[in-house]
Amino acid sequence: MKKKVANQIYTLADLQTWKAIDPPIRLGVLGDPVAHSLSPQMQNAALEACKIDMQYGRFQISPDELGEALKLIRALDFVGANLTAPHKIAACAFMHELDDKARRVGAINTIKLENAKLRGYNTDGKGFARAIRQEFAVDLRDLRVMVLGTGGAGRAITMQCAKENCERLVIVNRTFEKANQFAEELRQFFAGPRVLGPVARLQAIPWEESAIRFQIAHLDLIVNATPLGLNRSDPSPIPARLLAPHLMVYDTVYGQGRSSFVAAAIEAGARAVNGLSMLLHQGALAFEIWFGREAPIEVMRQAL
Repeated sequence: MKKKVANQIYTLADLQTWKAIDPPIRLGVLGDPVAHSLSPQMQNAALEACKIDMQYGRFQISPDELGEALKLIRALDFVGANLTAPHKIAACAFMHELDDKARRVGAINTIKLENAKLRGYNTDGKGFARAIRQEFAVDLRDLRVMVLGTGGAGRAITMQCAKENCERLVIVNRTFEKANQFAEELRQFFAGPRVLGPVARLQAIPWEESAIRFQIAHLDLIVNATPLGLNRSDPSPIPARLLAPHLMVYDTVYGQGRSSFVAAAIEAGARAVNGLSMLLHQGALAFEIWFGREAPIEVMRQAL
């Protein structure tokens, strides 16, 4: 009998005592927390549509279990995996190889097993760019962008904005030194000639209301790349009183209903969406890495 795994959550203990099922689980997402992830619904729909006889599961793996879990999926002959918070940066240390984009970003969200080796990729940046085009019908190069957070997703998104030569880039992080250091890494992308306005094209600022308030008039897009919003009780990462109607807001967090950030932005008259479109596009890119063929993106969209 074929067993469906879309709603099940597996642990490190399950990997250590792995029992074969039909179709076999040979892909999965590793995270902490992971219960919210919709990757299994999306990827299992794609596998079924392409008549690939395997399944994609959800794995609740804490940071101290990550190395062991990666060793086990390698031993169990998985095809690959996705990584979500908080593993995207830490997982780099366990890879045998990193592709160029992942190395530059310093974070991975996709693993492919090739010749028993773990190879790390990052599809977040490209997935984000496609999501912005889909949601707002505009390209990153034409936008003044503020990114909240310099974790795995934040680094990939910020790097993509810089590579696409966006009009302006502001990096915000709870630890200002981290934001500043990352801005310095990206300075080379902003060296070209552009008409200089009253504010710098590349800037790191502290996560303080007064600093953010000053930036609002000089921005088009604000991106939440932190986990704030995963829990229903989480506050909006930016106070609602700072949000303005001219803004576009992209919250990489997705879940049941609107996050507090999306709700606050819509209430302020801004256009705002959650991270489902980024999940879709980065997931389609991951599928293409694993199988070397085009992902059935409409099937994946329907599943979400």
